Amino acid sequence: MRIEREQQEPARQEGVRQDAQDERRRPAFRPDVEGLRAVALGLVLLYHAGVPWFPGGYVGVDVFFVVSGFLITGLLLREAERHGKVSLLRFYGRRARRLLPAAAVVVLAVCLAAWQWMPPLERRNVAADAAGAALYVTNWQQAGRAVDYSAADAEASPLQHYWSLAVEEQFYLAWPLLVLAVLWTFRTARRGPLARFGLRARLAVALGALAAVSFVHAMRLSAEEGGVAYFSTFTRGWELAVGGLLALVPAAAWRRALPAPRPGAPAGGALTAGGLAAAGLAAAGLAAVAYAGLRFDDATRFPGPWGLLPVLGTAAVIAAGCGLAAHPVGRLLSVPPLRYAGRISYSWYLWHWPAVVFVPLALDREVPVRWMLVVVAAAALPAALTHRLVEEPVRRARVLLPTPRALGVGAACTAVTVLVAAGSWISAPTIALASADQARGAAALTDEEQPQKSAKALRPLPEKATEDRGKVHDDGCLAGQQETESGDCAYGNTGGTDTVVLFGDSHAIQYAPALEKVTERRGLRLVTLTKSACTPAQVTVFNNQLQRTYTECDEWRDHALERIEAESPDLIITGTQDVKTVVEDGKRLSGKESAKAHQKGYEETMDDLLDTGATVLTLADNPYPPEDIPSCVSGAVRDLEDCAFSEADGYGYEPVSARANAKFDEVGLIDPKPVMCKDGTCPAVIGNVIVYRNGAHITASYMETLTDWLDGQLPRVT
Repeated sequence: MRIEREQQEPARQEGVRQDAQDERRRPAFRPDVEGLRAVALGLVLLYHAGVPWFPGGYVGVDVFFVVSGFLITGLLLREAERHGKVSLLRFYGRRARRLLPAAAVVVLAVCLAAWQWMPPLERRNVAADAAGAALYVTNWQQAGRAVDYSAADAEASPLQHYWSLAVEEQFYLAWPLLVLAVLWTFRTARRGPLARFGLRARLAVALGALAAVSFVHAMRLSAEEGGVAYFSTFTRGWELAVGGLLALVPAAAWRRALPAPRPGAPAGGALTAGGLAAAGLAAAGLAAVAYAGLRFDDATRFPGPWGLLPVLGTAAVIAAGCGLAAHPVGRLLSVPPLRYAGRISYSWYLWHWPAVVFVPLALDREVPVRWMLVVVAAAALPAALTHRLVEEPVRRARVLLPTPRALGVGAACTAVTVLVAAGSWISAPTIALASADQARGAAALTDEEQPQKSAKALRPLPEKATEDRGKVHDDGCLAGQQETESGDCAYGNTGGTDTVVLFGDSHAIQYAPALEKVTERRGLRLVTLTKSACTPAQVTVFNNQLQRTYTECDEWRDHALERIEAESPDLIITGTQDVKTVVEDGKRLSGKESAKAHQKGYEETMDDLLDTGATVLTLADNPYPPEDIPSCVSGAVRDLEDCAFSEADGYGYEPVSARANAKFDEVGLIDPKPVMCKDGTCPAVIGNVIVYRNGAHITASYMETLTDWLDGQLPRVT
């Protein structure tokens, strides 16, 4: 045995020397990875330009995540192995020099563009987003909006793309700390079970465990709250971790898996077995990423589990270049145009989305896809200038190499951006709040021949309009999207025996401010059974915020119908937003098919409601403004006609509620059109009252002015 060990020792030492040589030969810079960044950027640009062939182009962000995890982990690993330690301050200083100046320049440019082309309310929203971008919390801002139904129709923020940068920065903050913790165990655990594992193995265990937990969480949250899952750091961490795990694989393993040509072999000759394997791996990886870009869409459950396809595809492309064998795909990714696009991809990514948002605003019209492609391509110009004049000079400036100065640059970029954002918020002009006497509302629509052209005071204020929902809504009587039962919400004469039930979604509960006053005036008991985004029609719908089939709506509807039967009401008022996406056999129906199915399901519900013996009334849906009304009004108080819209635009949807109602002679119809529009025009402000709070939802302030009108629409039930 001793002789055998002595014979094996030279071979082992030769293997160690070979491994060390391979580690030195592994290039710190990967031109193919630089080209891979260009592929990721291209997918994002095509997606944001609205190219219909790339509905899954958002996976370009996932490619960026894997690449970042690979590069950052490799950087930290090299420092740890060479010096036995990792300098947190030096690492953060490098990240600050590399990322913050360019990001700050774009945020400041966006604030200036918002001042030029956006109304005051939108400028305030951009200011809030600018502060979030500067502090790298944009992903959590977006996650909050994803679960906020009132924000569903909000205008796109020119800074919302900073969410992915926020995820990366949060990873950069946490991952070095984990490396330090593992290094500590490496120094202290000289004996015991951990002693047999090297630094790479321990890092792999730690990172692998985090990746597994993150992926399981992504699977669960993507199935429950797709909107939140998309933006969460905790559901995206596994993607960066996959790249990190690649960086931990030693060179010896890659040498065995993808062997290089033998010394002396002619360059450019036939591919070796290692080259063939690398080429196949890279080609398969690119194909996986391309398939995801072409076949995924906004309904794909993401980032788990389908995020595996682009993530593992990207990992395959990176892995193919980790060996020493050259291959055609690597050479293709290394061509100069792709490398240059990859080199400026960070700045290009920063500039492209503000261009997508502001160009239509500057032109005051929608931009077709072919021209939007020109817009995102033209964003390369400011990107190239930013890369050359900001990114590279700051990154390479010798005067900024000392860590304290680098951190100072980062702090200065953040501070300046936050200060500018605060200034933008404070400087946005406001208008006075209209008094109760000034806020005439619906009465002015009848009295005045022309729609209101200007205002000196408004109710609610534009910046407060989204919150103007009324007491019943604020009391929590609109069931949340994950709730399956309504609470005990009774108003009016709560001790009365004559009961009115309000049954439907947010387009039903918006009538509560007027209905509450009417029932109190008549001595009736009002019971509200309403749920966010949930139609009373007996169909299964798709929920855009949750990004999945809205099963909670079906459960809630069943409970609500049981409650209605138990209440034995005298009058049932039902209403819904007419535009819903219906799901049948697991597939979303088209717009017209959804409308037909929605109408049929509503007719079934009306049948059930009539069976209770109550009088049944249907609320016809109201106009849908083509833009955000509070935002428009905030910049047009002297010319409110700019925010008005035609009836044709406002009613450009299938009138599901009215058509379902027409099937029943015994079901009454309440149509709000006469108190929302006049002479073919639907004003944004009527009698100093803003009509819409967000999307197609009516403000409580305006609804209260409809109390007398609604009282006249309701039959006597006693």
